[in-house]
Amino acid sequence: MTNQKKVILSGIQPTSALTLGNYLGALKNWALLQKEFQCYFCVVDLHSLTVSPNPDELRENSLFAIATYLAAGIDPQNTYLFLQSHVPQHAQLAWVLNCHCYMGEVNRMTQFKDKSQKAGRNIPVGLFTYPILMAADILLYDAHTVPVGEDQKQHLELTRDLAQRANARYGADTFVVPEPYITGPGAKIMDLQDPTKKMSKSSHLEHGTIFLTDTKEIITKKFKKAVTDSESRISFDKNKPGISNLLSIQAALLEEDLASVERRYTDKLYGHLKIDTAEIVAETINPLQMEIKRLLSDRGELLKILKNGAEKAREKAQETLKRVHQRLGLVDLP
Repeated sequence: MTNQKKVILSGIQPTSALTLGNYLGALKNWALLQKEFQCYFCVVDLHSLTVSPNPDELRENSLFAIATYLAAGIDPQNTYLFLQSHVPQHAQLAWVLNCHCYMGEVNRMTQFKDKSQKAGRNIPVGLFTYPILMAADILLYDAHTVPVGEDQKQHLELTRDLAQRANARYGADTFVVPEPYITGPGAKIMDLQDPTKKMSKSSHLEHGTIFLTDTKEIITKKFKKAVTDSESRISFDKNKPGISNLLSIQAALLEEDLASVERRYTDKLYGHLKIDTAEIVAETINPLQMEIKRLLSDRGELLKILKNGAEKAREKAQETLKRVHQRLGLVDLP
């Protein structure tokens, strides 16, 4: 591995099977980023503990996510591929950052406000400090850039603030201050039932999310029920979010520009667009599903990949943690 490339880091929570949105918004782009950056791709299983997942499901979803990364083209020989919980330095650095972060900063996080309303009376402390662990994930590997969606921009700003604060107190090179990496078209896939919201693993809308485990029949059913509008003209328009979402999905999967996709549907009906999009999605997902199934059938090999990835990640993580501990005045052992 070379250290001359800039470092990029990203991860996905294993709270359920991954979605079409995860594939188009993250994994498809990650495979391309491997050529340009030194990549750290992890499954952030510690973050998922904020919602108290079923232990058996968490274990299976974590392995499914890693298999999906591999099936999507992530090369474990040229990237750092690992589970977050396999690198204890994430939690260690998170504690250091907890001691340098202010209550008011975390209290302003809009995601905490949204998620705490759903958590009921007993709100886990981890839900509040989630952005600090996310900051540790990023700063631990000296990441220069991080792919972020609209819902994560605030968290990255907090990471930058913490890095700059530490640099001012302990030395300018204590942390690398990360920049956002803005992905291209198709990065934001919307819910099929509520196209004003991003497609999510945790959506409560039954037919809103396409999971990478869905069969062709289920995919077709979900697209047939996709929300559109009362007009009949197919066009990419901010006032037509449902139709625009379907056009965006096709453009991203077929790697075509939106204008070309739109032209194909001149004088056609919404039904044509829905069926065609379902077909394209099913054709894309099928080979992924086959490769994921193959990878999961050999758990020994999958765990070997994870072990190798964790060992490489821990080496870099410990290097950063040692530097930070020295700057803070913690005593080193010989």
